[in-house]
Amino acid sequence: MGQAQQAPGARARAQTRQPRHPRPNPTPGAGRNLPAATAVGLAMLFAVLGGLLFLPLGFVAVTTTFAVFGVWEIFRALEANGTRLPIVPVMVGTVAMPFSAYFGGPESLLFAMLISSVAVLLWRSVESATGSARSIFAGVFTLAWVPFLISFAALPLHVAGGVTPIGPWPGGVVPEGAWQIVILLLLVVSNDTFGYLVGASLGKHPMAPKISPKKTWEGFAGSIAGAMLIGVLASVFLLGKPWWVGVVLAVGMVASATAGDLAESMVKRELGIKDMSSILPGHGGVMDRLDSIVFASPVAFMLFVLVSGA
Repeated sequence: MGQAQQAPGARARAQTRQPRHPRPNPTPGAGRNLPAATAVGLAMLFAVLGGLLFLPLGFVAVTTTFAVFGVWEIFRALEANGTRLPIVPVMVGTVAMPFSAYFGGPESLLFAMLISSVAVLLWRSVESATGSARSIFAGVFTLAWVPFLISFAALPLHVAGGVTPIGPWPGGVVPEGAWQIVILLLLVVSNDTFGYLVGASLGKHPMAPKISPKKTWEGFAGSIAGAMLIGVLASVFLLGKPWWVGVVLAVGMVASATAGDLAESMVKRELGIKDMSSILPGHGGVMDRLDSIVFASPVAFMLFVLVSGA
């Protein structure tokens, strides 16, 4: 008897069978290129800290640049979903708000937000009435979400450190306001880092499975613990404050950063996209990095004002 022919179904299963030794995933459980993500993250951190400690106006310029790219990503995502964002007045407001916060303080920031919102309304009123309500709402929402909230990161330089329009800090002395922003960034990075490490290894219970399935309560606990450690050390050695100030800051930063992350995930899910863009290797878009900072910045500013008694 000749060799029996292989059944068609068996042949199909053999063709689709996975190899015995599949290529290992270089980023297990991460869904992203960790080496590229680390390199890009460190480059951004050094650029921000370098400007903050040695050229304060440069820090404001870097913050504004990030905000501009974030707004551009939102504009493209909304346009792909049929919503026309009034990009010109929104971009003007995005550039104006961080510098208004730096030079004029909270009052100037609120005034810039108000003027920008009115400009969106007036700009859209001279165009077609079709879709105007959605367009105006999207414009004001974008202004409030990105440039307004992230401008709170520049306020400590005005309130607690004075304003140095050009050049480094006088005498090379970094004021308390600049150290406050350093602590804000350290706590946001700690939230992401410790949350990822603990969540990737121990995470089993999703926080919001319908919005962000990979974010777990175990990762959130890791973020709290890691941020508390960093917060206590930073509070004692950078600000000269009691240890409990670091605990308060850590809890506030982790809670607000997590809320910002979930908020952006909800927006992306509503728009049907995974990342805002692919401009940052290993990270996705700029908004995928700013989502935590935009919510944490106003919370950090208010907490620093409370603990400093200003």
